[in-house]
Amino acid sequence: MAKKANSSNHCSFCGRSEQEVNLLISGMTGYICDMCAEQAHEIVNDSFKGSEKTDIGISLSSLPKPAQIKEFLDQYVIKQDNAKRFLSVSVYNHYKRILQKNVKDEVEIEKSNIIMVGATGTGKTLLARTIAKMLHVPFTIVDATVLTEAGYVGEDIESILTRLLQVADYDVNAAERGIVFIDEIDKIARKSDNPSITRDVSGEGVQQGLLKLLEGSVVNVPPQGGRKHPEQRMIAVNTKNILFICGGAFDGIEKKIAQRLNTRVVGYAASNEKMNIDRDNLMKYITPLDLKSFGLIPEIIGRLPILTYLEPLDRDALLRILVEPKNSIIRQYQKLFEMDGVALSFEQDAYEYIVDKAIEFKLGARGLRSIVEAIMIDAMFTLPSEEKKKLLVTRKYATHQLENSDLHQLRVA
Repeated sequence: MAKKANSSNHCSFCGRSEQEVNLLISGMTGYICDMCAEQAHEIVNDSFKGSEKTDIGISLSSLPKPAQIKEFLDQYVIKQDNAKRFLSVSVYNHYKRILQKNVKDEVEIEKSNIIMVGATGTGKTLLARTIAKMLHVPFTIVDATVLTEAGYVGEDIESILTRLLQVADYDVNAAERGIVFIDEIDKIARKSDNPSITRDVSGEGVQQGLLKLLEGSVVNVPPQGGRKHPEQRMIAVNTKNILFICGGAFDGIEKKIAQRLNTRVVGYAASNEKMNIDRDNLMKYITPLDLKSFGLIPEIIGRLPILTYLEPLDRDALLRILVEPKNSIIRQYQKLFEMDGVALSFEQDAYEYIVDKAIEFKLGARGLRSIVEAIMIDAMFTLPSEEKKKLLVTRKYATHQLENSDLHQLRVA
C-alpha cells in the first residue's frame, strides 16, 4: 500500500526523490518508485517467459516425448502399437498447446480430439487408465451410455465436465486444460436414418449436445449435478483447451467396412488389391465414412479428426497379457494370496488352458479375468482359514475348477 513519503525520502533502487517520481511506495525498510516497480514487473515476466513454465509445472524441455509416453504404455498394455502411437502424439501435442497459451503468436495450435475403435477386451479403457497415471493434467473417464438429451431421465452432457471439475478439485483453470476419455461412444449412435415420432434422446440427441464440448465453447456446469440441485450456482468452463479421447467397440462395423471394400466379390474378376485385404482384421481399414454408416453424425466425426483402431488379440497376445504387464492378472492374484502368506504359482499348461478358454468365450482380454476368477474362487475361500502356504495351479486343477463353475456354459457358437 502506498504511503505518503517525506521530501527527504528517496527510492531505494534508483535514488530518485519523491519530487522526481509520480509515486513512492514505502516498505519495511525502504522505498520503491513507480518506474522501478514497472521495470521489476517486466523483468519478472521475461524471466517466466524464458523458462517456458506454465501452470502444469513443466517446461518444453521436460515434457514427456511421444516415444517416452509409448514406452510407459508398453509396460501395461500388450501390442496395440498403432493406437499407442496415436494416443502418445495426441497427449504430447495437448501439452504443447498448453505451453503455447502464454506465448503471443499468430499461429494457434488447434486441438486434435481422437477416437479409438476396437472390439471389446482389446484395451481401449486400459489405455486411457494407464496414460492417466503419468499425466500432469486433470484426467477423467466418463461413460457415454448414461448420457441423454437435456431434460430426460439420465445424465446431461454437462455432467462430463462436472466429473472433470471434481478431479481438478474444482480448480477451473486446471480443468480447462484437462483430458476427458469418453467410453462407449458407439452406444450413442443414431438408431435409424429414418425420421421417427419418438425422439432419439440417448443417440443423436447426445451427439448434438456433445458438439459444443468437442469443438470448444463456454459451458455452464452444475457442480453438484443438474436436476438434483436446480438452485445451485453454475460454473463457467471453457472447453477450448480440453482434449477429448473417445473409445468404442462399434460392434458390427466390420460389415460396413466389408461392404465398402467389396470383400465378398468372388471369382477371377476380383481385383488383385482385394486379395491383399486382411479379412481377420478389417478394423485396420476403418474410415470416417464407416463411422457415419454406423450412426455417428458428420458433425461429430469432423470434431474427432484423429481415427485409430485396436487390433484383435491373438493367442500369443492373450498369453502375454496374462503374465507380462506390471499389473497383470496373475500378479494381482499372487499379491492377494501373498497377503495371506500363500505363495501362488501356475504351470505353463495352466496358462495355455486359460487362454484357450478366453478365445473360446470370445471375450478378449476381459475374459481372462473371469476365467481366472472362476478357477481361483474355491482356493480364495478356503486357504485363508488353512495353514497351507503354497498353491500350484496345474492344467488338471484349472480344468476341474472351471468345469465345476457356471462359467463353462458361456461358450459362444
